[in-house]
Amino acid sequence: MSSQIRSGDANFIIENNARHVWHPMIDPKMSAENLPVVISGSDGVYISDIEGKVYLDCTASLWNVNVGHNRPEIKAAIVDQLDKLAYYNTFGNASNPPSIALSALLMEMMEPEGMARVLFSSGGSDAVEGALKLSRQYWKLVGKSEKTKFFSLKNAYHGVHYGGLSVGGGIPWRRAYEPVLPGCFQIDSPYLYRNGWTEDPEELGEICATKLAREIEHQGPDTVAAFIAEPVQGAGGMIVPPANFWPRVREVCDQYEILLIADEVVTGFGRTGSMFGSRHWSVKPDVMCLAKGINSGYVPLGATVVNQRIAEAWEKDDPMAPIMHGYTYSGHPLACAAALANLEIVIEEDLPANAGTVGGYFLERLNELTQYPRVGDVRGVGLMLAVEFVSDRETKEPIPAFDPYFIAIQEICRKEGVWVRIQANKMIFSPPLVFEKKHVDKALDAVHTALNKLSEL
Repeated sequence: MSSQIRSGDANFIIENNARHVWHPMIDPKMSAENLPVVISGSDGVYISDIEGKVYLDCTASLWNVNVGHNRPEIKAAIVDQLDKLAYYNTFGNASNPPSIALSALLMEMMEPEGMARVLFSSGGSDAVEGALKLSRQYWKLVGKSEKTKFFSLKNAYHGVHYGGLSVGGGIPWRRAYEPVLPGCFQIDSPYLYRNGWTEDPEELGEICATKLAREIEHQGPDTVAAFIAEPVQGAGGMIVPPANFWPRVREVCDQYEILLIADEVVTGFGRTGSMFGSRHWSVKPDVMCLAKGINSGYVPLGATVVNQRIAEAWEKDDPMAPIMHGYTYSGHPLACAAALANLEIVIEEDLPANAGTVGGYFLERLNELTQYPRVGDVRGVGLMLAVEFVSDRETKEPIPAFDPYFIAIQEICRKEGVWVRIQANKMIFSPPLVFEKKHVDKALDAVHTALNKLSEL
């Protein structure tokens, strides 16, 4: 190994930027033409690049650094665990103390949802894959093996494994890898800004839930395993459902004896202003997918959690009962130790409440942006917010993804010391849950500066 590689010399890093790495979710040619910003440091709600420029992190990296960067409590927990056991697998009859302690804490936190068992994984895509597999296995265990189909929402994002892609509703993520798995069907999202029926949220929630029921009837309820959805759709457009949507979906799933899977990868552990997104809508899922905020990204970790009713199916003697699913790093001791420290912060600092309070203020400030003609819609809940840009407010024609307008917004905001994320035609805000109102003001100052400058061109 060369001394430059070993030392992490800044000039060497800059010289090799994008030379060997393929980056996720981008054409490699774009990375080569517009070199990625090398983030080399972080603290609290700020990140810094390799040249020393500091930015306010309005994305929490990828929705996940909920407690903020560089928390000494989490670092200490990881180091303490390193001194005891860096890694050992949890296959078969092996385990480790942090994974056991974390399983107990999760069940305590999820008692209102009636959760009973957890299967650890390495991230959100894994957690979704586990949920889909366990759902099919459950129906086999209870003697209804034909229940194999999955329903989900258009615009949904459920990760990048083939199962997640198949139930995902975003064509751009799927197109290059199709055909996806058979037996997966999407219904219309309760997308208030873009739907062809109504501007009334309550009516829209009822329409979409009814469409789910009709499609289940069409396919045959005895063939449908589960409905999976994000409590609030994230990467697919930051779509906040009407208040009646999730309760109605729960009723539909109960009516047709279908499992309800809540993909809480983004919404879990406080982002919506409630500890879990499902709880925000007063709904109890059968299965929940967790990642991101479970340990704020300090060490990769995911989890699939099932309620008591589902767990009981595995208590019988059945050749189908072994869980033939798992990962080398399931229940990784460092990841679980980080999660325990992270969740202690979430609970003690009541970060869900802070997300609700600061998020409400953030949404108020974002509504100022409706003065700009290219801002079509502003929406959000907790610290999940978005600004949707259009070329024409009357027709709601979206500005195309990768339009120079968006590149310019990001560049101006970064010059102002604010890191924002553009997804398609939307600017998404998902900052750490320790954000304060002063941080919101700094972010809005930068966005106003960007939109004012661009309106003059």
